[in-house]
Amino acid sequence: MNSKKLAPFLKWPGGKRWFITRYKEKFPTNYNKYIEPFVGGGSVFFRLQPINTIISDVNSELINVYIVMRDNPDELANILQYHQKHHCEDYYYKMRAYKPREKIKKAGRFLYLNRTCYNGMYRVNQKGEFNVPIGTKNNCIYDIELFPEYAKSLKDAEIHASDFGPILQRASLNDLVFVDPPYTIAHNQNSFIKYNERLFSWEDQERLLDELCKARNRGAIIFATNANYNSLREMYVKKGFFVKTVERYSSISGKTDKRGKQEELLITSMKMED
Repeated sequence: MNSKKLAPFLKWPGGKRWFITRYKEKFPTNYNKYIEPFVGGGSVFFRLQPINTIISDVNSELINVYIVMRDNPDELANILQYHQKHHCEDYYYKMRAYKPREKIKKAGRFLYLNRTCYNGMYRVNQKGEFNVPIGTKNNCIYDIELFPEYAKSLKDAEIHASDFGPILQRASLNDLVFVDPPYTIAHNQNSFIKYNERLFSWEDQERLLDELCKARNRGAIIFATNANYNSLREMYVKKGFFVKTVERYSSISGKTDKRGKQEELLITSMKMED
């Protein structure tokens, strides 16, 4: 591991900064590879700073940002500075509609929109077009001096745009796997599927469990988070995983009365001490 502590450079819905702050000491310090197939904003990756790493996500635009940050941090910084210079409401919506072809320009657009959109949300319409309105944050270069550090931390990482299946199939003896699939916290048990089916279907949940069982049987160490949904808890316990409920504060909802403490599941292949 590297000793330098870095915060994620992306905002991401359901990010796990709160989680790794609270549970970092529960993670093993000696392992072979670190594998994270739903990297999102990368909170756990940047906090752990693993050396031998495979990170992935099915969102190819998100993965492109990581690759460009790793390989071309100076060029990415220059593009972001250009966006900062021109930032205003009209420019934001112009960039939201813009479809660059070059990888570096795509990454710069993605990062600019991520930092200036409403609440750091990521949402696309049925055509796959980003459609989040402008937010209140105006500074998109607040950490630009850290881009070389981000690049350094990603230097030796394998980064893939991929479904989780092929990535988890690479997990073997003494590898550390962290899994945080897409989900939102339902207001009640009955609405869980309604809220999450388009994000990550129940069939995907079952397929994920199957891959995690196989990875565990090959000797991988599993840490996973998921929604606190009874059927999820039951199917992981039935397969021999250890499950506990953890609380977090949620500020994702646009309505303040919907914000507050939310419960999630922490799922591990080995029992953790309280």
